[in-house]
Amino acid sequence: MSCLVPLCVSSLWTQGQETPPEKTDNSRHRCLFDRNPHLPTMETEPEKVRVSKAPGADSASYRCSACHGDEAWGPSLPTRGRAKSRSLSASPALASTKEFRRTRSLHGPCPVTTFGPKACVLQNPQTIMRRGCEDFATRPRGVTRLSALPGTSFPAHIQDPASQRLTWNKSPKSVLVIKKIRDASLLQPFKELCVYLMEENNMIVYVEKKVLEDPAIVSDDHFGPVKKKFCTFREDYDDISNQIDFIICLGGDGTLLYASSLFQGSVPPVMAFHLGSLGFLTPFNFENFQSQVTQVIQGNAAVVLRSRLKVKVVKELRGKKMAIPNGLSQNGVLAADLDAEVGKRVMQYQVLNEVVIDRGPSSYLSNVDVYLDGHLITTVQGDGVIVSTPTGSTAYAAAAGASMIHPNVPAIMITPICPHSLSFRPIVVPAGVELKIMLSPEARNTAWVSFDGRKRQEIRHGDSISITTSCYPLPSICVRDPVSDWFQSLAQCLHWNVRKKQAHFPEDEDEDEEEAEEEAEAEAAAGEEG
Repeated sequence: MSCLVPLCVSSLWTQGQETPPEKTDNSRHRCLFDRNPHLPTMETEPEKVRVSKAPGADSASYRCSACHGDEAWGPSLPTRGRAKSRSLSASPALASTKEFRRTRSLHGPCPVTTFGPKACVLQNPQTIMRRGCEDFATRPRGVTRLSALPGTSFPAHIQDPASQRLTWNKSPKSVLVIKKIRDASLLQPFKELCVYLMEENNMIVYVEKKVLEDPAIVSDDHFGPVKKKFCTFREDYDDISNQIDFIICLGGDGTLLYASSLFQGSVPPVMAFHLGSLGFLTPFNFENFQSQVTQVIQGNAAVVLRSRLKVKVVKELRGKKMAIPNGLSQNGVLAADLDAEVGKRVMQYQVLNEVVIDRGPSSYLSNVDVYLDGHLITTVQGDGVIVSTPTGSTAYAAAAGASMIHPNVPAIMITPICPHSLSFRPIVVPAGVELKIMLSPEARNTAWVSFDGRKRQEIRHGDSISITTSCYPLPSICVRDPVSDWFQSLAQCLHWNVRKKQAHFPEDEDEDEEEAEEEAEAEAAAGEEG
């Protein structure tokens, strides 16, 4: 007889060995079995789940997919064809329990709460759940509290996302200012902001080199002394991810997406001013920027953690060498891994809004297979498919008919683009799943993929796109709080549920109706008496 023990907080384990050896892990995030190697195995009916180690690995190879990245031990997908893949919707539940082994948690990875070199989330006593995992975990027989087990430790509380506020370990000294290019109306706000940061706050200001090449800035003699103090960088060539304390965006939503693309790991706090066309993600007005920037520098500002997608593109090498400047890939991180043995080229991206797979210039339908945790769930036949974050649900996905999701909701949205089906509705899946998208064997043409509207490239047979939730969110500073700012953007930018209100009945009509009802009742009573 086996007893029940709590599942790993971050992952479920595959079948195999019962008890993993104790190991040393200095990371802040540890799964339950890392904390307590003495827990007994767990069996569930009709499916058995046990702790295991990777086939052929030594005793130190125990891995939890949420704790240690993508090291899952499930069966690998074929690069082409679907002979070895089984659709979840087409398989009988009981017959597939032995084949379907989950190696990932449906919960998304715990987000990193340090942002850049000096920022972090302020610890707040407001909570939504006391004693974290102990309240909902299943305890072994005879154990009243999980914390009583040797080697286990649980957080005292899980912080409410609505109460998350920004604070600084040290005073910020460097700021990246991102300005919308080719917009003359932003030159004056840009100059005022930079002068204020340099002269009033004695900060180091980073800007992109092509910003200072604007003719209006070059010809401004009064701005000359300030211009010499700038630190400049070039996209795709210079890595500034460890030099920026926080970011200020001047423009529309595109400036925030651009800021996200510059940081493939931890992102510094972002303060976005609404100086563009839509501005759904830019809540600050520039009129009183001095007081607002000062408040952020002093700390304790509300922040919303916008989840991002970690995207891995695996391509077959087809004899065509790609030039990579200065050993850096297109997104500014180290060049893509080239594995000569398997003939694959791997590229990784951090995506804030969405990954779009479409048919490109072809006149044929796109035909792509969508896998969820290693199992085929559907084939998209249409113009394409959008995989978006909650932040991206109000962008392209909303135009394609998807629902809008608050950025604090941990989820991934899958939205078809003009599907050739009357029953293909957008769906929302848990943030912890892994999606893989490949061309179907029956596809007549290739597909094209883009990441937040950038880095567009062709996807051929044998290539794959893997998508999971990243542990590096984008911390966006709020004007008030995440909920108020979001509904404010819905109302002002998208005019959500705008309608002329229905007029109420006039008071005299109400009185006439009441008198008519009273007369009718009196006549009815008189008729009964007669």
